[in-house]
Amino acid sequence: MTSKGPVPPRRLPLRLGLPRDPASSSHITAFLAITLATVVVTRLLLRLTGFPQLGGGGVHISHVLWGGLLMALAFIVLMTFVGPVVRRVVVVLAGVGFGLFIDEIGKFVTSDYDYFWEPTAALIYLVVVGLGLFADMLHRRHPREPSEYLAAAADQAVAGLAGGFSARERTRAHWYLERAGDAPGAAQVRALLEAVEHDAHELPDPVGAMSRGIVHVSRWLVRARWVPWVTVALLVATSAVTLARGIYGWTASADEPAWLVVGILLSGFASTAFAVVGLARVRGDREDGYRWFRRAVLVALLVTQIFLFRLAPWDATIGLLVDLVILAVVAAELDVIADDRTTSPVG
Repeated sequence: MTSKGPVPPRRLPLRLGLPRDPASSSHITAFLAITLATVVVTRLLLRLTGFPQLGGGGVHISHVLWGGLLMALAFIVLMTFVGPVVRRVVVVLAGVGFGLFIDEIGKFVTSDYDYFWEPTAALIYLVVVGLGLFADMLHRRHPREPSEYLAAAADQAVAGLAGGFSARERTRAHWYLERAGDAPGAAQVRALLEAVEHDAHELPDPVGAMSRGIVHVSRWLVRARWVPWVTVALLVATSAVTLARGIYGWTASADEPAWLVVGILLSGFASTAFAVVGLARVRGDREDGYRWFRRAVLVALLVTQIFLFRLAPWDATIGLLVDLVILAVVAAELDVIADDRTTSPVG
């Protein structure tokens, strides 16, 4: 009989009972997207309505209070119900609440409570990007362990025990269980999942439906071979425009802060360089080329947009939407390449 060797020690979060939820990436992405959308919609509505004030007689009920109330409500809902279903509601409540809250950040970092403080948009975007990078670090710092997938499967069972499983929820639970392998307790969780009755009724999941729709449309687009190339051309063009804008600001304007011009110039150069490298490599190695395209988009999203939001918030909003569309198509192209590689016959 052979020895399996010593069991590796569990990481501290697992010893403290803190497994990571495999679905949390999509939840956090939705939360941050809803936050940004709430800020944009709030600013647009206020501009269209002439910036009305709720209150009177020296009293102004700021929308930061409504944001705090929604975030508190999200916490109460999260602490009241168990299982994964409630997180779909919390994502929306918390996203809208945090968007209303952070939209007024200019009032709390300026001595004159200036809602229209110019760097507000850049600061909001910087906070959102920082939160996204922090969440990504929590996920990518260590590979997900089988026990975490097993915990996620058991978490799905919590909702099933009370309300039954729809076909989609049962599939998700078994997907987690398959990745748990033979982790201790897997057989017991499998028996628990099999005991859950079928029930087609489930809480509406607009965020999940929208995510599936975006993935479906992106995958459909990349099947049309001309779409990725138009996307790449748009990526190169936007990178070049950003670089040109930085050069123009460096040579023609003394009003823009030097650090702002340098930031646009350096990030625009990096994004353009990555896009050019992708163009040079994509014909010989499509996957490697698109990985460079993804790097170019990520530089634009995580760095360049911060400076552009400081320079021209509304123009940066349009650029943000364009970059997100490009990223979706590039990510879908990489998914299709991966699928083709895994399904192609060997030999």
